[in-house]
Amino acid sequence: MLESVGSLTAGPWIYAAVAASVLLDVFLPVLPSGLLVITAATAAATGTGSLLTLALCAATASLLGDLVAYRLAWRGGERLDRAIARSRRLVTARERLGTALARGGGLLVVIARFVPAGRSVVSLGAGAARRKASQFLPWSALAGAAWATYGVGLGYFGGQWLGATWTGVAVPALALVLAGSLAGYVIRRPTQTPAPAPAA
Repeated sequence: MLESVGSLTAGPWIYAAVAASVLLDVFLPVLPSGLLVITAATAAATGTGSLLTLALCAATASLLGDLVAYRLAWRGGERLDRAIARSRRLVTARERLGTALARGGGLLVVIARFVPAGRSVVSLGAGAARRKASQFLPWSALAGAAWATYGVGLGYFGGQWLGATWTGVAVPALALVLAGSLAGYVIRRPTQTPAPAPAA
């Protein structure tokens, strides 16, 4: 079992595979980029690969993918607006994103990175709403770094505690899913509006 995980992630090709998967999953959220990062990190924890290189590849690819999606949505114009208008979820997400970014609350961008398809909604929404790059990209970079560090960290500890086995991959993957569920709950939670002040 040790050799099976190690053989899948042996060689420099794994960094290119991770980068490509993370870059493209902003458009294809079904790609198992998180699982790939964890698998590679689990093997690297036992000496097959570099954790630092893996984290840098994943974080950089995440930022580049967000940037491409942001620019495409920025140029999408009315066609993208019509596509977003057909989904109440996308409309709500774009409105909340706009409010958060306008108030400097870019933490929403970081949290959404852990939600399945949340990265897509945020990046496309920021571009479609024509938010300034200075409002979005720094938070996108932080989100990518946080997500990559978390995934690599999970894989590392899974490899240290359980070895480079499929169990060592499955347990960290479950932790990644739970983090996504928690992040999704935080984003979906309705914003509390302050009660009006009593009349004098």
